[in-house]
Amino acid sequence: MRRAGGSRAIRIAAIMAAVILVLLVVAQIVLPRVAASRISSRVGRYGHVQHVSVSAFPAIELLWGDADSVQVKAGALNLAPGQAVSVLREGAGVSRIDVSASSVHVGKFALTDAVLRKRGAQVSAHAHATRAAIAASLGPGVGVRLLGSEGGRVRVAATGSLFGVGTTVTAVAESDEGQLVVHPEGFLFEGFRLTLFKDPHLHIVAVAATPNGSGYVLGMTALLR
Repeated sequence: MRRAGGSRAIRIAAIMAAVILVLLVVAQIVLPRVAASRISSRVGRYGHVQHVSVSAFPAIELLWGDADSVQVKAGALNLAPGQAVSVLREGAGVSRIDVSASSVHVGKFALTDAVLRKRGAQVSAHAHATRAAIAASLGPGVGVRLLGSEGGRVRVAATGSLFGVGTTVTAVAESDEGQLVVHPEGFLFEGFRLTLFKDPHLHIVAVAATPNGSGYVLGMTALLR
């Protein structure tokens, strides 16, 4: 009787192990697809999503919002800066995120060939902006010309009433305690500062700009909080 009871216990344990194994295999196949569909729907609120892929092992970690990597390829997207940060925060548990979009409108700012990468809490992004798009975002009577970019700062010659001065001044765009600000150079103008971007969940580390064809490649690195 003991031998029979022991054999029955072994069979039950083997069946349970087989069932668990099957469930894990099914989860590994199904859960990434479910997660990809959910991400596609979320990003799709802001434009056209072409493809989403999700990688996680074991896939069961997706139930807790964690994943190894997410890749998103999109067409045209239109969203506010705060909405972009909100989408990033939803992926806080993802180790690697790669997003590319053919065009992005962030408020009034039009960008093309945009790429965003997240590695842990570190975020980096770059995109192309034409001179015409930059002029349109600044408004009439205001112009900028790139002078240089190094050390996480961008120097430009700003013309117009950007700082309440109707002349051309040298201005610097840089991070100030996690905020993206622009201010004129020079002792008399250092008190003038404009905040271009501020969000408690994204700490700007550095910005960059390089000439490229009809415009510039703009870059940014930041930390997600």
